[in-house]
Amino acid sequence: MKVDFGAFDGGLAGRFAVATLESHVVSETDRLTDVILCPPHHLSPVPCCAVTRETMANGFATDTEEALRQHEMLLRTLERHGVRCHMLAPSSSLPDMCFTRDVGVSTPWGMVALNPAMPHRQGEVDVLLQACGRWNLPVRRIKKGTIEGGDICVARDGLLILGLSGERSSTDGVAEFAAPFRAARWDVLICPFHADHLHLDTIFCMVDKDEAIGCIELLDPAFVKAVHKHGVRIMPMPAELSSSLGCNILSLGEHHILTSAADPVVSTTLRAAGYSVERIDISQFAACGGGIHCLTQPLRRVPA
Repeated sequence: MKVDFGAFDGGLAGRFAVATLESHVVSETDRLTDVILCPPHHLSPVPCCAVTRETMANGFATDTEEALRQHEMLLRTLERHGVRCHMLAPSSSLPDMCFTRDVGVSTPWGMVALNPAMPHRQGEVDVLLQACGRWNLPVRRIKKGTIEGGDICVARDGLLILGLSGERSSTDGVAEFAAPFRAARWDVLICPFHADHLHLDTIFCMVDKDEAIGCIELLDPAFVKAVHKHGVRIMPMPAELSSSLGCNILSLGEHHILTSAADPVVSTTLRAAGYSVERIDISQFAACGGGIHCLTQPLRRVPA
């Protein structure tokens, strides 16, 4: 069913000619072909979540050179797998800009610019919109409530999963984002969780169309039951992976997964389940509250 984004509140943030790039994602685990990144020239911890407050209390300070090296390794790994990387411009006033996941999401009907709850992240949306203008990508913009990309999982064709902590993503923001999916008769599952876990993707991530990893004891029991009812198996992970960003992984499609080098639990479990896993050092970013999933905003995925 074709859905017109313009029919929903927020409309289009820009109307452009034929796109030179395509924003299209129907499944979180289809083969990744294009992704949006932003180099971490200005990465620094902001005390807006439990992880960064703890690392700052322990004396952590960003090593920019090391952060750039780690980000370059992520970029090179993506390119080695045939993923085209499209860059946003870093800004000294936007310390979290490298966590591109949270400001935009590609859907079956194109790009959606989100509405972050944290004031220091609002300017990141403007950077994304400017880039989409240069790339000739039409954009729908969320204006009601707040919602961040870490709480959005376009799980597979017909199934959308949204996290709701009430802090980063609000009821109004979740409802506005979900409206086109509901109109297209997708099933929409909402997972409430404690705001200390920041985003849904710190405690739940899809690894295939019918398989996920998750910190079961931190997930709402009704959500777990609904996920199982939809035929999705959740491989259980330790609760402590929420703060270490161990569950925050990226599927490249075709059972190939990128995980954090610091956590062997997820990689061992996934390899035993038949997945190909590459571990990447993202320690600078994990200390600032973000993992591999946070650092990557898929722009286009295609079925295998």
